[in-house]
Amino acid sequence: MSTLPAYPNPWRLAPDGLATRRQLRAQGLRPGGRDVAAQLERPRRRRGPLVAHLYRVDAAKPVRPMTPAKWAALDRANAARRTCPACRCDAGYVIPAALGTCVPCAYPNPCDSPRSA
Repeated sequence: MSTLPAYPNPWRLAPDGLATRRQLRAQGLRPGGRDVAAQLERPRRRRGPLVAHLYRVDAAKPVRPMTPAKWAALDRANAARRTCPACRCDAGYVIPAALGTCVPCAYPNPCDSPRSA
């Protein structure tokens, strides 16, 4: 049992002065290390209730800007997701996890492609 105030409001309607992480981000804010102030609960039929954590808007801090080092790290990570491990070529798209390689390496013979079946 949680000791946080719980609001049974309709989903996406936080009380005034409180917001979810996504709502804060849309306003250019972040929780800033603050604890959860309250939560919204929506009942579910089979599993437990859906819970949305709420943070105080007045205690939120501005989002930190991306530094050049963070942009470079993001570019490297995205390039790694596009690079085929078999042929080491940039596929031009994110390699599907189900295939593990680019489409030409996964299906070298055009007749073997799943679309021709």
